[in-house]
Amino acid sequence: MQPPKDQVKSRERVSAFGEVFTAEREVNAMLDLVKPETERVDSRFLEPACGTGNFLAEILRRKLVAAKRQSVPPRTGKPHPAEFERLSVTAVSSLYGVDLMADNVEACRERLYAIWDGQYEAICKGEASAECRGAVRFILRRNIVCGNALTLMRVDENQQDTSEPIVFSEWSFPFNDTRMQRRDFSFAELLSSAKVEENIRKTGQGDLFADENGEVKPTFLKQYISDYRRVQDYGD
Repeated sequence: MQPPKDQVKSRERVSAFGEVFTAEREVNAMLDLVKPETERVDSRFLEPACGTGNFLAEILRRKLVAAKRQSVPPRTGKPHPAEFERLSVTAVSSLYGVDLMADNVEACRERLYAIWDGQYEAICKGEASAECRGAVRFILRRNIVCGNALTLMRVDENQQDTSEPIVFSEWSFPFNDTRMQRRDFSFAELLSSAKVEENIRKTGQGDLFADENGEVKPTFLKQYISDYRRVQDYGD
């Protein structure tokens, strides 16, 4: 029995890569099992076979609802644009995806950006900035990568492993201001803890950057600190 047409791109891709996208009903049912985490702005999610982003898109929608709610000052009833902007960037930076197919990766990035930008424009209006939009696009390029989640390596246009390891960036606001810290880790290093690896492989959830005790200990490759609207200006 063939999957529904909206869950496949071609029979050839199903045969060669087992590519079948999860339907919206199943996506929501599965995410509802960890609903509190999907509604926490800074909780991190990894989808190791992200396709065009069915899971990540719904998680981002839920996170942006939470960001909007949290950015409303007491007794005002309206989100504060600057606060929503920072929270929405946090939401985007918490999502990670890997896929073998370059077209899926590009579609996923664009899909997540469109969801974010729609809410950003609706809430921030005239205060929306080109710099912040550039930062979000850069974060998505870093977080949604074309690679093999089994071998932990980047892949080429033929879906073959290259010599380049998958590298993910941890994004955080450690100074309680507009400065954002980026630390780069190899995917292999992040999965060095057996418990973290098991949890991520089974559920796609769990702090990528923490060990089994919840502490961040992996050795990072590079570190950058900049205003969150200008993360694209420092490093690649």
